Amino acid sequence: MIAWKSRRLIEAAITLALAGAAAPAFAQTAAPKIDGADTAWMIVATGIVLMMTLPGLALFYAGMVRKKNVLATMTQSLAATALVSVLWVVVGYSLAFTGHGAVLGGFDRVFLHGMGMDAINPLAPTIPESLFMLYQMTFAIITVALVAGAVADRMRFSAFLLFSALWLMVVYVPIAHWVWGNGFLGAAGLLDFAGGTVVHVNAGVAGLVAALVLGARRGYGSENLAPFDLSMAVVGTGLLWVGWFGFNGGSALGANPRAVMAITATHLAACTGALTWMALEWYLRGKPSVLGMISGAVAGLGTITPASGFVLPWHGMLIGIVAGSICFWACTVLKRRFKYDDSLDVFGVHGIGGATGTLLCGVFAAASVSVSADAPAGLPGLLEGNPAQLLTQLYGVIVTAAWCGAATFGLLRLVGFLVPLRASTEDEIAGLDISLHGEALQ
Repeated sequence: MIAWKSRRLIEAAITLALAGAAAPAFAQTAAPKIDGADTAWMIVATGIVLMMTLPGLALFYAGMVRKKNVLATMTQSLAATALVSVLWVVVGYSLAFTGHGAVLGGFDRVFLHGMGMDAINPLAPTIPESLFMLYQMTFAIITVALVAGAVADRMRFSAFLLFSALWLMVVYVPIAHWVWGNGFLGAAGLLDFAGGTVVHVNAGVAGLVAALVLGARRGYGSENLAPFDLSMAVVGTGLLWVGWFGFNGGSALGANPRAVMAITATHLAACTGALTWMALEWYLRGKPSVLGMISGAVAGLGTITPASGFVLPWHGMLIGIVAGSICFWACTVLKRRFKYDDSLDVFGVHGIGGATGTLLCGVFAAASVSVSADAPAGLPGLLEGNPAQLLTQLYGVIVTAAWCGAATFGLLRLVGFLVPLRASTEDEIAGLDISLHGEALQ
């Protein structure tokens, strides 16, 4: 009996020793590790999101202005790409995506200090941090570039550069941190998969404020301000459409089922958005226009953005129908009623679309998509018995719009004090291509 008890004690001791030895090994395998498939997909997603600005947005915007302003409009997209990229590396990324402050991040990655080849940001644990930084950079770039569409044909290039730099740091970076970087909106439970608030509400509200501060284009409402070349805009739309697969699918931050679901919902929303705008225009005006169809597609893409990773494909179709309808109304009835000159309908498409999509995310968010093994847990929406989520979404839209609107107005006043915001009447008549850049299309 004593021998048997001794043997059991020895076995128990050996078991405990083996368990203790195995614990460090288990901890090592459970630690974050860079995944090759995730990294490969995110490299592709980063490339096609950058393509959305150059050449996508550049062509989309340039095709819708007059010939004398085509180069100036494209230059704004080019300049935004270069300027935002540098500022993002210097300090923007660090303030947006490091630290745990409720309002702003930290200075750990200023000039990308300490970011080695194997560094990982806890927000994206399966890809290199340098890739996560680049991916988020492309979002900042296109958000700044989108604002330019509201003041096309009249904003001075020097003012645009100064405003873009200040707006990035004062508006975009804080809001990106609030929503995606451990800030207070994310902590409150706001669902924004790929930028309904951070990108679209931000750009739309800033565009509206800028259009009001600068005033209408010379000849607005009395002269022919028809687009120069809609074929350019159609090509730009195609590039934006494909790039949006990286925009929304890449926001899953890995090669996983959620990325595929987001891409599917995104494509369907673009399709139903285009068809809805086309149908409304055909019914009300007798003819479906190319401009209307591409506007509807972009409206669908922008509106599905915040919800894309939280909803099912058929939800995406419904969101596209709502997007095509409400953005059509905003770009026609609302714009005429309040008589503001948002040149390329940044507020009507992106601002209204982003806000609508953020709210609809609170309606349609599905637990089967929002909670998965390969992505952070989300929350079901109103249709699945969680009406509080809709209130959280509304809170996020209001906070984003309020800060963006107030800060944008203040920054424009500051820039206007330092340099003229608007081109002179003579320069507008001659065209910004020749007057500001000394070049012109032949």
